[in-house]
Amino acid sequence: MSMDSNPMPMPMSDPNAWATAMNNLGMAPMNMTGPPLMSDFDSGLGMMTGMNPMMPGLGYVPPPPLPHDLPIVKEIIHYQSCTLFPPNPNLPFPAMRERPPGCKTVFVGGLPENATEALIVEVFGQLGEIIAIRKSKKNFCHIRFAEEFTVDRALFLSGYRMRLGSSTDKKDTGRLHVDFAQARDDLYEWECRQRLYAREERHRRRMEEDRFRPPSPPPIVHYSDHECSLLGDKIKDEAAFAAAVHVLLTWVERGEVNRRNANNFYSMIQSSNSHIRQLMSQKAAHEKELEVAKDKFKTALSGILAQFEQIVSVFHAASKQKAWDHFSKAQRKNLDMWRKQAEEIRNMQNEELMGIRREEEMEMSDDDMEDTHDPDDSGPVAQVEALKEENDSLRCQLDAYRNEVELLKQEQGKNQEHTPPQHSEEDTIRQQQLTFLQQALQGMQKQLLKMCEEMKQREAELEKSVEDKQQLESQVQSLKEGLESLKKTRVCIKSVCYVCIVIVSVDVCQCMYQICIYSVCVCVFQINTGQVGALLGRLPCTFRQELTGVGASLEKRWKFCGFEGIKTT
Repeated sequence: MSMDSNPMPMPMSDPNAWATAMNNLGMAPMNMTGPPLMSDFDSGLGMMTGMNPMMPGLGYVPPPPLPHDLPIVKEIIHYQSCTLFPPNPNLPFPAMRERPPGCKTVFVGGLPENATEALIVEVFGQLGEIIAIRKSKKNFCHIRFAEEFTVDRALFLSGYRMRLGSSTDKKDTGRLHVDFAQARDDLYEWECRQRLYAREERHRRRMEEDRFRPPSPPPIVHYSDHECSLLGDKIKDEAAFAAAVHVLLTWVERGEVNRRNANNFYSMIQSSNSHIRQLMSQKAAHEKELEVAKDKFKTALSGILAQFEQIVSVFHAASKQKAWDHFSKAQRKNLDMWRKQAEEIRNMQNEELMGIRREEEMEMSDDDMEDTHDPDDSGPVAQVEALKEENDSLRCQLDAYRNEVELLKQEQGKNQEHTPPQHSEEDTIRQQQLTFLQQALQGMQKQLLKMCEEMKQREAELEKSVEDKQQLESQVQSLKEGLESLKKTRVCIKSVCYVCIVIVSVDVCQCMYQICIYSVCVCVFQINTGQVGALLGRLPCTFRQELTGVGASLEKRWKFCGFEGIKTT
């Protein structure tokens, strides 16, 4: 339903009250003389300034919220057809329901019985655009506005007493009650807006993720003869080797290899294998450069330490009695401070050099251990040899620490003879270094004793294993001799058996032949009948197998037939 946005001028008994009420509603007064109460209201546009009139659904800009501690003054409001009287400020505010999401519809109760829809438009149309009015016959109606903030303006009129014209009839008066109303259209529009906001938020997050996501790798081309030839050239190129090998790996994992292109893949894999020599040569060159750099660093550090020693020697010489007495008190103080600083820096550099030497010794010992742990020499002999070499290296380190301790003791004694008694900090540093070296010496001695005990245990285990080995070798030799004797006995038995069979086969009596064969083979030489049958089956011209008997009395017999082919004269 459309509303009249420009109502007709009407007489007002109290213009100031009307202006105050409209200002409390957040609306600009209309058809009034004097300065406007709202500075940002543009009467030419009929809306608030600071808004975009082209934006859909934003015909009005909601007013700024009023502070809660500011009391709201309600005054009499005059309309053309009715008058609204404010409620008693001492009465409590009427109870209201919870605001539904996206509420644009209000419930207006307590209307006069003679109120019409035009009257409702006249009163509530000035608050904002009205979309629809559903009026009931029981003195209430539902009003749906175009914007949500208009509902807050309508709630301001709750509690006002309406009177139509100047009539005092009961049907022309009523007390308004404005409250939130729940409508399906409001809820549907609110859900649509929420879905729109959610889509926009997802789009924004997706754009942010796309912006911060790393770029995808380039796609790998599929195999072809042309690409294969290009890839073979890239594999031989050192600069493009990594990318080419990645492509080759992808092809192999995809299953591009078949019988037709197997030779091409083999050549590419062979080229990849040949690149290993280049890598090893590069590694050797870098290792050589590293060794050269280490040597240069150690040489430079040694030179620096030598210069530090010279500077410290100069300070010690200046601290002697024959030169120390000629300096003033301030000069002595500066010399003492400079000497301490130089000694601290010298000690730090010495510790750094000693740490480098320890690392080199540890690397050398690790290399020695790796050389000794070969797969061919993994026996107890190799372990004993490794323990001996480690023992020798520990002894060398122990001797080196002893020499350093002796040098430090001698240097400390010389410094105590030539330095004044006030140099106590240097003595403390020397004592700390000496204590550190003594502790290291004790640790090395304990480690050496432990290694000696382990070496003795390994030697005992080695001797025991050698004895066991000798016993096993003697047992194996005896078993071999017994096996050879058994083989000789078996050959003799077989030969005797063959001779007996031939001799007995010449005999004319077949019965005696069977008895002799069975007795000789089974009883004497322990040869079963199956072996005899296999032997006789090899001579088909001399022996023939015959079946005699019927049923259960069926027997297999061998018959000598060597003379059957000879004709008698």
